[in-house]
Amino acid sequence: MPEPDIKFVIFDMDEVLYDYDHRIRLRLLDELTGRPAEDIDAAVWGGPHENKAEAGDPDTAEAYLSQYAELLGFPIDFETWADIRRQMMRARPDVLDLVRRLKSRVDVALLTNNGMMLKAALPVCAPDVVEIFGDKAHVSAEFGARKPDVLVYQRICGKYGYAPQECAFIDDREGNVTGALNAGMDGHVYTDLPGFRSFLEDRGLI
Repeated sequence: MPEPDIKFVIFDMDEVLYDYDHRIRLRLLDELTGRPAEDIDAAVWGGPHENKAEAGDPDTAEAYLSQYAELLGFPIDFETWADIRRQMMRARPDVLDLVRRLKSRVDVALLTNNGMMLKAALPVCAPDVVEIFGDKAHVSAEFGARKPDVLVYQRICGKYGYAPQECAFIDDREGNVTGALNAGMDGHVYTDLPGFRSFLEDRGLI
């Protein structure tokens, strides 16, 4: 099989590698705090704080957790936060197995729009991600920008020494894939496993 033109494939996490249900998180936080789920949603995710965290402010897991507790109006520790995040996720084994197969041919990485707290919690929340990507499992906060800003794609490609045209990006959100295309990369909007497999086959990646 000839070498593919694409050398580096970068994956989003939620709704690509894992099912993701924000409603489960809100229910668990409601049960934990006694605060209505809609109030929690508005306080924690309704303002600018999460987008800023995804772009690197705050820049540590500890500072993120402190801010989260303040917005939540309830003290929460690392273990509780990580366990709630774990419970709202379900691995997609068929997709993960295809990524493992792909990894035998090209370099792979993870790039999820998240703050530094998730980076620290990945071994609890997403052990498959840690197993597959290792040190190349990244949150956007590490790069000081969030998808779909072209900077985040340029920075992750540059970190590993790849030109954008050597890279492909997989995400369930069309806007995030458009950001990758604007950065000079190839891209695929994930909707289902057959479509993803066809994308890889068309580019000689599997």
